[in-house]
Order: sequence, then structure tokens, then C-alpha cells
Amino acid sequence: MSETGTTFVGPLGSTIHCLRADPETVAAIAGLDWNERFRRVCLDPVRGVITLMAPSRLHEDLTRVLEHLVDAAADVLFRTATGLRQTRLRGKEDPPGTGMEPDCAFYVGEAADSYIDALAVGAAAADAFLERNAPDLVVEVEITHADRGKIERYADLEVKEFWHFRGRKDDSAVLRADFFALERGAAPRPLEASEVLPGLTSEDVCEGVERVRLSRGLYDRREAVAGIVRRRQQAGFRVREEAPGYEVRPTGTAAP
Repeated sequence: MSETGTTFVGPLGSTIHCLRADPETVAAIAGLDWNERFRRVCLDPVRGVITLMAPSRLHEDLTRVLEHLVDAAADVLFRTATGLRQTRLRGKEDPPGTGMEPDCAFYVGEAADSYIDALAVGAAAADAFLERNAPDLVVEVEITHADRGKIERYADLEVKEFWHFRGRKDDSAVLRADFFALERGAAPRPLEASEVLPGLTSEDVCEGVERVRLSRGLYDRREAVAGIVRRRQQAGFRVREEAPGYEVRPTGTAAP
């Protein structure tokens, strides 16, 4: 190890252990079953970081709610969504067993349909698809100072979009989110609305989290999200409808 490890408590109450190590050390210890003790494990040889997290109840609750929300929103938008929770993402040159483990990751649309087709063939086909295709969307609900460079790492892995949620254990009702479009070799681009789930803003998603959290079943969850998506679609239609049009004048008439 190149540095002494640090242990701290995240904003949602999760216990996080962070260690710095050279890439060879990270690769060497990747064969250990860290998940026996820690629910979230990041073994990143590129950044030289080992992060072990014991997530809090709030962390896991928010992660679960976001999985339901993305699935419901995609359904309302007539898209397929497939969650990839606890899937480790690594580059083609990274050693086996290493990689990033986001709180949530999703294929959406065509990629989700293709992944389901691969699942139907078998586990080996699904694993091969995961190796070749990065998720469309990655979500992190509790980023700390130890995660510096994480978003750029997801961009290097060719993830298309990243959502970062911010909340606190002592005020869990207040939730904020930032959306970014990712492209390998480029700086993250802030988004006013999602491109993977078109038109959905961070404010919409934060509102949807509270509605889904209090829902009592599949139908309630879908309807809670559907109301927000339809409202956003109607608002967009009104903006286009009210946009000034071109004035049609008789031929030969000069403009005033």
C-alpha cells in the first residue's frame, strides 16, 4: 500500500474505507472476496484506489427507490430498462476482478433489449455483452471526497450518462441531483434534462423519489412516476405550441 487507509462516515451514514495502492497491488488483491464483508467494493487500478463501503439504510433505500423509478420512467416513455445493480464495470485492459461498482447502472432502450436477448441465450452470452457494452446510465447516491475522479473514470469506460445525488442523513427529505453526459476523453457535460430518459429533469427525479418511496406496490410506483413524466411532456408541448410562428403575407407585400 502506498498510503495509510482512511475510514469515515458518508453524508447518508454509510461507513467507507478508502485505501491507496499501486495498480499491481490492486490487481493482486482482486481475487479476495471483499463482498463477504462490504456491500459495495471499488477496486480501481487506474486511479490506484480501493474503496470498501458498508452502506447505510438510507443509502440502500435510495438506491432501491431509484431502480424502481428508472424502470417506471422508461416504461412510460415506451423504452426497456434493465438494472445492473452490483455489477462491476472495468476497462478492457483492467485485470479480472477489478472495476467500478456503481450504486445503480442501467441499460436503456436498444441496449436493454439486446441485453435481455443475451440473457435468453445464457449466462455466458450475458457476461460477454456486459464486457463489450458499458451501461447507458450510472447513478451514485453517496459520493465523498474519496471518489475524486470517479465520474471521469465512468467516462473512460464509455458510460453515456451519470446522475449524482446529494442528501444528508440528518435531512433525508432534502435531495438534490446533478446530471452529466459523458464522453471518453472529454469533460463531463452538465445536463438540464436526461438524454437517456428524454426530458426528465433532476427536479423531476427528486420529486419522483419521494413519491416512489411512499408507494405501496407496482401500480402505485408506475403511476407516481407516470404523472411526473406526463406533466413534463405536456409542459414541453405547450412551449412548442406557444412559440411564435412565421407571418404569412400575400405575394409581393413588403414587410413593415
